[in-house]
Amino acid sequence: MTEAKRTRKPSPPRAVPAPVYKKPVVVSDEAKEGLGWLHTARFLTSASKISQLPAGDMPEIAFVGRSNAGKSSAINTLAQQRQLAFASKTPGRTQLINLFTLGPREAPQAFLADLPGYGYAAVARGKKLVWQKVMADYLEVRRALFGVVLMVDSRHGFTPLDLQLMAFIAQRVKTGEVKLLVLLTKSDKLSKTEARQATEAAQQVLADFVTDDSDVSVTLFSSLRRLGVEDAAEQLLAWRKAMPERVHFELPPMPEGEGGEAVEDDAEDVEDDAG
Repeated sequence: MTEAKRTRKPSPPRAVPAPVYKKPVVVSDEAKEGLGWLHTARFLTSASKISQLPAGDMPEIAFVGRSNAGKSSAINTLAQQRQLAFASKTPGRTQLINLFTLGPREAPQAFLADLPGYGYAAVARGKKLVWQKVMADYLEVRRALFGVVLMVDSRHGFTPLDLQLMAFIAQRVKTGEVKLLVLLTKSDKLSKTEARQATEAAQQVLADFVTDDSDVSVTLFSSLRRLGVEDAAEQLLAWRKAMPERVHFELPPMPEGEGGEAVEDDAEDVEDDAG
């Protein structure tokens, strides 16, 4: 008589740590308030020249970055609106500064300025030079400019064009006149080691802009995985609380026919960020 084989009791399933982006996120009160403020963003107008922008004294936060750096995705994610800024079918085609209001509809507190993506190869050289001058003027002398949010692809770091753009605001950043937040976009595509290296490399570049008066920060960011969204919202809320009050500000009327196509950006921006 053979001995019956003893069946082995199966082991319980092994617990596998969830990916960082799937773990419950504890959102601070400051992040909630910041995201609530950014959610109030509403399209106002577009301008192809600095002279076409409102001449008032309401503070502006400008979002800038290379074509395909994830700028449109970052704006939409922070504002929690799918098409506040959306992609053009022809990358680099639309060269407009798109302006949005932030705050209560009847009493806005600031403008969000979406500047054209730069560096797209298919844009004619003459057009690039024209827009380089427009952006340089905006960043160097725009009185209402309060803060700049610069999108840098975390996989590639600061490019020569990014550094050239930062040179336009260097003096204003060092004196504290303009605040600077760098979002290292598409960070979900990096390993932990690569993410740390990208952050350290960015901090080295930004060290040249840090003074006793400056407000310079950097954070890893991913629209796809919502990494760094709360950190960015907290930072932008801190900017809002530091803004001086603007009173008796008249909003310009919105030009007819600009509401539908004015908020275009570069097509590869969203496509690559979703990958």
